[in-house]
Amino acid sequence: MTPYLDVQHLTKSFGALMLFRDICFSIGEGQKVGLIAKNGTGKSTLLSVLAGKEGYDSGDIVFRRDLKTGYLEQSPTFDPEESVLDACFNHQGEAEKVLKAKQVLTQLKIRDLEQPMGQLSGGQQKRVALANVLLMEPDFLILDEPTNHLDLEMIEWLEGYLAKGNKTLLMVTHDRFFLDRVCSVILELDDQTIYTYRGNYSYYLEKRQERIDNRRAEIARANNLYRTELEWMRRMPQARGHKARYREEAFYELEKVAKQRLEERQLRLKASNVYIGSKIFECQYISKAFPIANSQQPNANGQITILKDFYYNFSRFEKMGIVGNNGTGKSTFIKMLLGQVPVDEGRIVIGDTVKFGYFSQEGLQFDESQKVIDVITAIADYVDFGGGKKLSASQLLQYFLFTPEQQYNYVYKLSGGERRKLYLCTVLMKNPNFLVLDEPTNDLDIVTLQILEEYLQDFPGCVIVVSHDRYFMDKVVDHLLVFKGNGDIKDFPGNYTQYREWERLQNQSSQSSQSSQSSQSSLIKSSYRHDDRRRMSYKEKREFEQLERDIAALEEEQHLLEEQLCSGTLSVEELTEKSKRLPQLKDELDEKSMRWLELSELKN
Repeated sequence: MTPYLDVQHLTKSFGALMLFRDICFSIGEGQKVGLIAKNGTGKSTLLSVLAGKEGYDSGDIVFRRDLKTGYLEQSPTFDPEESVLDACFNHQGEAEKVLKAKQVLTQLKIRDLEQPMGQLSGGQQKRVALANVLLMEPDFLILDEPTNHLDLEMIEWLEGYLAKGNKTLLMVTHDRFFLDRVCSVILELDDQTIYTYRGNYSYYLEKRQERIDNRRAEIARANNLYRTELEWMRRMPQARGHKARYREEAFYELEKVAKQRLEERQLRLKASNVYIGSKIFECQYISKAFPIANSQQPNANGQITILKDFYYNFSRFEKMGIVGNNGTGKSTFIKMLLGQVPVDEGRIVIGDTVKFGYFSQEGLQFDESQKVIDVITAIADYVDFGGGKKLSASQLLQYFLFTPEQQYNYVYKLSGGERRKLYLCTVLMKNPNFLVLDEPTNDLDIVTLQILEEYLQDFPGCVIVVSHDRYFMDKVVDHLLVFKGNGDIKDFPGNYTQYREWERLQNQSSQSSQSSQSSQSSLIKSSYRHDDRRRMSYKEKREFEQLERDIAALEEEQHLLEEQLCSGTLSVEELTEKSKRLPQLKDELDEKSMRWLELSELKN
């Protein structure tokens, strides 16, 4: 395996904060590596250092000579005046590059290539930045949260694109399905050290637990020996011989191990004091549409329909997930429920006992000069969990992995992920009985996601989650609303994986049905007789038989060609050639299909 990157004894700190110390790892050609760490411990900083955007204290970073590297930042910036196409790359009028740019941007739902970047949302700009990196066709991809702001369709496309071929990449992502299906190596940055696991995310979980168990046993053994050695240290006189001094030095090394503290997971928070009545909310045939300017899929009236005569009666203790492509109305539906966006028709009736806790995509604007603990105590000093159990503001923060030292840090020192986590704590501190979470997984580390999953599984109130995180949805929800666009909403009783399996079976059934109908149609046509129809000539019969073979071959070629164009493995030259062939292929199919229909009307 050709080494692409070799990192030796790398150290990075910000003032007194040590992010990583003396870390070593390497990445070879074709390896797909996921980097996992808690928020604020240096994931994005490490990627930025490797990409040459930030300096480091000591160590060596060695890339293979002449290696072309592409880097996707967590929060990219653009010239607001330049167009989408110009922001992708300096295409210099090269037709094949422009063609490829259009195809990749279309997959990422960016269609107006002349639109100024300043008019795009933050999520759209992240997608343009992702397209930019992919279009560079680098030897080595460094990606920071590539799935943020992508809908499920886009995530699955990117998943397939990166998994195929001999691409080499290092990425940070919280999407555990994505890690499982794309990555073959996991790097964990923990306690300023890098641990390497040569397998996917599932393998990492298993081996990480083994590592923690072994470390815990090592610390326990060190503690037992430490007590014995401590007693010896107290008895021995100050003037020690050579052997005694050697044992003394060993004692101090042992003491370092014995005094280590592995981070223990908190007990699961199980509230029993949350009360919510039997009446939650009822959507009484509500409708909502926006003018054409707000969407790329208008209806005949020049509007995009979000909901049309939609009825739903939400059950007590229900945990619902909402999924669908971007722009289908998921967040709008949530804002209508919360009274932030009016309905066009119908009404939403909410029960008297419902107390919403809303975690939005936009997040909370903090006072940068406040301390973390003060942000929470400004809401309440404690949360009453019932049965005499109360959780203080500090304990809630600690449950979500804010150490006592971090709680007294100022907000301006927090990373993006830590701010999202603090915002989540402000929502929970209000002790709601109905949680509405709009993309809660963005920028949260995997450990925090696991804690949040447990919290929501045990939450005795109601939950609605809008998310593209398939793993998270499977863990938390028991019911789905699938927004398919133009007011088409599928009500599905189950989680995301169950829905996809149901959808797969439906597609199989539909294809079988179409095949059966086609066969029946052919039988009817072959047996159908009209006296006024002339018979096929011998030449026409041979032409008809050849057309059937040609059409089957062309359909097979079209299917193969479409798969290749979406694979992400083609060179620019191959992509150009195959893109030119596709419209020719469709024209040939249309021509032969029309001739087949003409001949099929004749007597056989």
